[in-house]
Formats: sequence, structure tokens, C-alpha cells
Amino acid sequence: MFDVEKIRKDFPILHREVNGKPLIYFDNAATSQTPQQVIDCIVDYYSRYNANIHRGVHTLSQEATNAYEEARIKVQQHFNAAKPYEIIMTSGTTDSINLVANGFSAILTKGDEILVSALEHHSNIVPWQMLCEQTGAILKVIPMFESGQLDMETYTSLLNERTKLVFCNHVSNALGVINPIAFIIEKAHEVGAAVLIDGAQASPHIKADVQALDVDFYVTSAHKICGPTGVGVLYGKEEWLLKLPPYKGGGEMIDQVTFEKTTYAGLPHKFEAGTPNICGVIAFGAALDYMNNIGFETIAAYENELLHYATEKLLAVGDVTIYGTGKKVSVISFNIDNIHPYDIGTIVDKLGIAVRTGHHCAQPIMDFYKIPGTVRASFSFYNTKKEIDTFIEAIKKAKMMLS
Repeated sequence: MFDVEKIRKDFPILHREVNGKPLIYFDNAATSQTPQQVIDCIVDYYSRYNANIHRGVHTLSQEATNAYEEARIKVQQHFNAAKPYEIIMTSGTTDSINLVANGFSAILTKGDEILVSALEHHSNIVPWQMLCEQTGAILKVIPMFESGQLDMETYTSLLNERTKLVFCNHVSNALGVINPIAFIIEKAHEVGAAVLIDGAQASPHIKADVQALDVDFYVTSAHKICGPTGVGVLYGKEEWLLKLPPYKGGGEMIDQVTFEKTTYAGLPHKFEAGTPNICGVIAFGAALDYMNNIGFETIAAYENELLHYATEKLLAVGDVTIYGTGKKVSVISFNIDNIHPYDIGTIVDKLGIAVRTGHHCAQPIMDFYKIPGTVRASFSFYNTKKEIDTFIEAIKKAKMMLS
């Protein structure tokens, strides 16, 4: 059986108070919390073998290098990449996307087309707009329905021989809706286009198999998956990573340097200039160990139970609109009639409950619904139904105070 109370003991932050109330953390879509096992890993690194990697023959450097590369293999195995060097360690999802966008600036030409979904986070919109400004490529948008699902019929009609790249999130950060990425990838490949999937919101809930998906690029952040901030992953097929030029210049990413010419290192070091977040990457490996030990199917089943329970309770409050009604992960994005989401967020915070309010870095979605933003409650496997009950009572209180 899934023992949530046992799991909660692994998360020190869940036992603090906020404004004199027990913390209820429902902002997991922004950043997940960190278990003691990962915290211990961070302390162990700085206590025992803090050293730079790949560059030293001394014992600490070798220990750090081994731990770092072992973490890369854990990431490779988690996402079922074919080779360890197809895993590029970055500072986060945004950095990973910008790395690919920078690479395509050397590939795209005027008149080429790239497709973005209407459900994207700004980090999966702005880099591509910048790319179009640099290259003369044309950005086209895959539209969405009122349900929050993408219009796949229009998507297929947009694809043609000029389409060079398609990018879409696996799960919408604003709505929690799961996109049909297998279909999106298959159709893009039929016209020879590459596909980048933003997996930041999916990764805490869904264990993506990049080989089964046949995806060209898949990106995510460690802090969404019980790991530290400042660490991200770019999975890229070897053939694509070999085509793309380096993103940053500096130490580690070189083979030979002279004032006349520099040659670059092979994968993955070609894209990993400078000293990385060594401790963060090692701790990310520990976070993956932790979550895989629980099991992603077990996590998904429990979180789905929380989602249905919270949805039913919230709708019973009345005057509630939930945005994104398709198949989704444990995210509820909602508004109460005639009440600004910021006001609700402020009141529930006074009661110790953390939710996210605003446009969630997805302004085009809010524009589509003609709203300023939403209240977003996002649940993780360490949350409980009792916390949801407390949250619902807080929403009722906020509604009564603000109506």
C-alpha cells in the first residue's frame, strides 16, 4: 500500500508552519520539495569530496567525476536514452531549450517554418521567436480548444516540407493537460521535421521513454522531480547533437585551443562549457533514485486519486470554473466568479496554504480564455486528502470574504 505518512517524514519542510498554520504546499508545478535523502547527498558532497570534475588526477576530483558521470547514467537510464552522451546537463529547462534554439540558428533559413503549440510556457515561445528574428524563419501556432486540448487536425494541416522543427510541452504547466506527443512526433517526422518536447511538467508524473517516443529532443528540470534548482537535462539524439554547433565557449568543451583555431570536444562535453553544478547533478541522481524507488506508476495512481478528489470538492464550492478539462496530471487551474485569483492566493497563504496565482508564464493561454490569470493548485505524492479538505475550507472562506 502507498503510505503517504511515511513518505511525508522524508520531507523536512512539510513539518514547518506558515503564518501560525501547518504548511500545505500546493505549488508543486512550480517547484517540488526535496526529501532528506537528497539533502543528505548535497551535504555529503560538500563535506567529503567537493572538487572540480574531469580535470584533476587527485582523489577528490576523481570521486566527484565518478559521482557526476554516474548521475548522468542514472538520467540516461531513467529516460531510456540510447547512450549516456545523449544526456547534456544544463542549468534547467530554459537553458536546454535555448541551447537547441541557438543550434538551429545555424540550420534554419528564411522561409523555413517552425510550429509551437498554444499551450506553451514562455520559455518554449520566446527563444523560438528570437530564432525567427535571426533567421527569417516563420513561427506558426497549433491552436487549442476550450477544453485545453490541442487541435490535432489543424496541426497536421500546418505540416509541410518547409516545417523544420515542432516544439510542444508534454504537459501544460498552466492547465495540467497531457498532450498527445507520440502523435505529434510521428506526424512531424513524416515531413522530416525535428521535435522538441518540453517535459518539465510531465517529468514528476510520467516517466518518458525517449526511444519509444522517437523524440529528437526532450528537456526537463531537476527541481520539478524532487531535485535541486539550477540543474536541467537536454536529451538529444546523437545525430542531432552532432549537427548542432556549441552553445557556449570556454573550458571543458574544447579539444585543442590555439589563437589560430579551436577544435571542440566530443559529446556530451561539447555542450558543457565551464564548471557545472556538480553537486546539483549528483543530487539529481539521488532524487531520481528516490522517486524510482517509490515507483512512477504508484506515484501517478495516488496523484490521480488526489486530483479527482480535489476536483469534486472544488466544484461543490460553487461559482468555480476549472480550465483544462482533458486528460491531465494533478493540476487544477481555476477561478471563482468575479474574484481576482491574486486575492484568493493571498487569503489562503494567511492560512498556511501555498498555491500559485497569475498567468503562470503562459500569457497566451490566459488571453485565449480572456482572463488575467488563475489560481493553480498542484499536488504531489506527499500531499494528502486531509490537506485538500483544509484547502477547500480556505477557498470557501476566501469566497465568503471577497464576494
